[in-house]
Amino acid sequence: MAQQDCILGIGGQDDEMISEVFQLNDEQMEKMRNWSAELRIRNEILKNQAEFLLKKHAQSSPEDLVAMSQKYKDILDSMKQNVLRQDKRLLSIFNEKQYNFYLELCSQLTLQPIYVSRSVDEK
Repeated sequence: MAQQDCILGIGGQDDEMISEVFQLNDEQMEKMRNWSAELRIRNEILKNQAEFLLKKHAQSSPEDLVAMSQKYKDILDSMKQNVLRQDKRLLSIFNEKQYNFYLELCSQLTLQPIYVSRSVDEK
């Protein structure tokens, strides 16, 4: 059985906790705030698409519902990919101590860490 990803979940209610746990500096916190805002916008669009899809197919045939369920799953997958993308961005600007602490926490929780190239620094 595959391990679940060890996501940080930026853009959610835990941004302050992430900042405290990993002792983010001012520059890291600013980037996290920007990426959190971007994530909320991206996922709000997807959420609206999902709601429209559900309303549109409220009285649909079983065949249409199967097709709709795949579209709905694709939307949810896109939302998850948005979260992973933003987490990767944040992890890429962690210093070595912060990243090693992240790896240690993931290990303790038996979750699969998100690996990022340590040479990547998105400006």
